Amino acid sequence: MISLKHLNRVLDVDAKRCTVTVEAGVTINELNENILPSHGLSLINLGSVSGQTVGGIIGTGTHGSGEKFGSFATHVLELVLMKADGTILRCSQQENAEIFSAACCHLGILGIILSVKLQCEAAFMLHEKKASSKLETVLIDLNEHVSSAQHFQFVWFPHTDNVVTIARNRTRRLKLVKNNWFKDIIIGHHLLEFCLWIATFFSSIVPLITSVFFKFCYEGSSECIDRSDKIFNIDCLFKQYVTEWAIPRRHTAIVLREMKNWIENNPDCKIHFPVEVRFVQKDNIMMAPSCEQDVTYIGIISYRPYGKLVPHDKWFTFYENLALKYGGRPHWAKDHKVNSQTFQQIYPNFNKFMKLRSELDPDNLFLNEYWKRILK
Repeated sequence: MISLKHLNRVLDVDAKRCTVTVEAGVTINELNENILPSHGLSLINLGSVSGQTVGGIIGTGTHGSGEKFGSFATHVLELVLMKADGTILRCSQQENAEIFSAACCHLGILGIILSVKLQCEAAFMLHEKKASSKLETVLIDLNEHVSSAQHFQFVWFPHTDNVVTIARNRTRRLKLVKNNWFKDIIIGHHLLEFCLWIATFFSSIVPLITSVFFKFCYEGSSECIDRSDKIFNIDCLFKQYVTEWAIPRRHTAIVLREMKNWIENNPDCKIHFPVEVRFVQKDNIMMAPSCEQDVTYIGIISYRPYGKLVPHDKWFTFYENLALKYGGRPHWAKDHKVNSQTFQQIYPNFNKFMKLRSELDPDNLFLNEYWKRILK
């Protein structure tokens, strides 16, 4: 295990061109809270959390949501990679372009990322609007919904038809934050965790929990205006298992309908909310799930209230098989059971990437147990 936590210097900030160059151990939180605000800059798009390092976040295809926005790594302008033998390579679209395409989703097996240059933009506020709706209502007009905001996503509450749409747009308006600590913290976190713990003994109450929490915490509409990263990032609550797959966008509706039908036809399986649905523009990053195709990321969850394991294999296995049926690719940082034979089928560049990996690391210094399992 290699830690880059001390490789954390800011190497350059160009406020005019809106770029920042940092060592790979700098965290996204440090960029959001300290480095970028002091220069009037913001990251262009973010996922739900920001605890990752810059070198780590580009390694797994981490993404946010937005029809015209790619994964986080699409904002990488150049990077510096150290090979297993200590050789230093500078990579960009103009220099070592093939390695650059691979290293922007490096999966931890190409070498050590030493530094990264990121394209940012002038600091901005986001106006977030949330509204409850019905799943079929959203699916019927899905393209219109996705195009209605710069950053659109929605969450579905299994065992119900309920969804919450989330539309985020850049704004010049002033900050507007309405915190409700009782609803958000006491009910939405602590009471929910307690209820889901009770449900580990009486699983039949899960649909009731979902309906009640939707009504009290999510039904209706709300809006918020804040600094971009504070809108992009969310509270992921407590311990959980997650799997997320990038589905070709044209298959979004049919996949969600089949998921809903499966839940209705398998009453013994009680599914935790939410199912998160996000949209990402295609790119040319060799091993990104969004490589060469616009995708919809659909993520499912199984909470571990107070650390207690909740059986979820049947649901996760069904979803994995369903995603594969429609050409899906798993999120590299989340649960999956895919092996190299399947990866060769769903990633046209898989063999090219592995050949490049062997050239950069001929002695397999960076292969870990995860990759040994996949490649065996």
